[in-house]
Amino acid sequence: MLYRAFATQEALDAQYMTSNQVADPAALMHLRQRDSLQARQDFPGLLDISYGPTRIERLDVYPAERPNAPMVLFIHGGYWSTPSITKDFYAWIARGLRPHGLTAVVLDYASCPEVTMDEIVRQCRSAAAWLHRNASTFGGDRDRLYVAGHSAGGHLAALLALTRWNRDYDLPSNLVKGALAISGLFDLTPFPYTWLQPKLQLRWDEVRRHSPILHVCADGAPMVLAYGSQETSEFHRQAIDFHAACQAAGVSSRVLPLEGCLHNAAIDGFIDPDSVVCKAILSLM
Repeated sequence: MLYRAFATQEALDAQYMTSNQVADPAALMHLRQRDSLQARQDFPGLLDISYGPTRIERLDVYPAERPNAPMVLFIHGGYWSTPSITKDFYAWIARGLRPHGLTAVVLDYASCPEVTMDEIVRQCRSAAAWLHRNASTFGGDRDRLYVAGHSAGGHLAALLALTRWNRDYDLPSNLVKGALAISGLFDLTPFPYTWLQPKLQLRWDEVRRHSPILHVCADGAPMVLAYGSQETSEFHRQAIDFHAACQAAGVSSRVLPLEGCLHNAAIDGFIDPDSVVCKAILSLM
């Protein structure tokens, strides 16, 4: 076997090839862009704020109307390797969050193979640290930071929930109060065997260092692990196995199947304040 029950790369690729689930990817990105343009008109934000030393390290903040609001940092997907997918396509997530009095934040990060997985993780952690240090400048509550992410962003959200903030950043150990990981990739072991490897160029030490399932610690933040019910079995396994690891370590987690959803539709709930997705974030609070 190549990996687990998969004898060939083609069989494993089919589990993680999400683009073929979308009839017209260009139309989907056009829809995301249109919704984001509308959201920026409806919810004027603070755009392109630098959170780190490189040009790509920028984030957008859509402040809540009330002061001292909880913050939700959203991390987009793209298999860590799609520079054309940026924060500019995801302003619409504010539509589901702001009616609940939440400040929405969307960040950009660099892509493989221009940078390594180590650098992508560093950038996302730096964004969370920046938000903690600067929340008061836009009315956010530094003590109520939550993270959410989709696909590769779900992987990064889980890593933020498990980061040793006190040890590595001299910040409160519970800096992240909770995480919603949608269609997250918590076990990186399959990816060196897939079509993604030429893009990711993952080393095995990076696979071990950045697989959340290998770093569950008792002081990790509570998590909701969501996935589309129509996604492939590997996406289901990723969430279920990670949930089991969290339970074994004493970390609060629950699995949330999103009924009828394929991979790219799993985050659509962010556009509706009353959706299961938005209620999952509120449940962490």
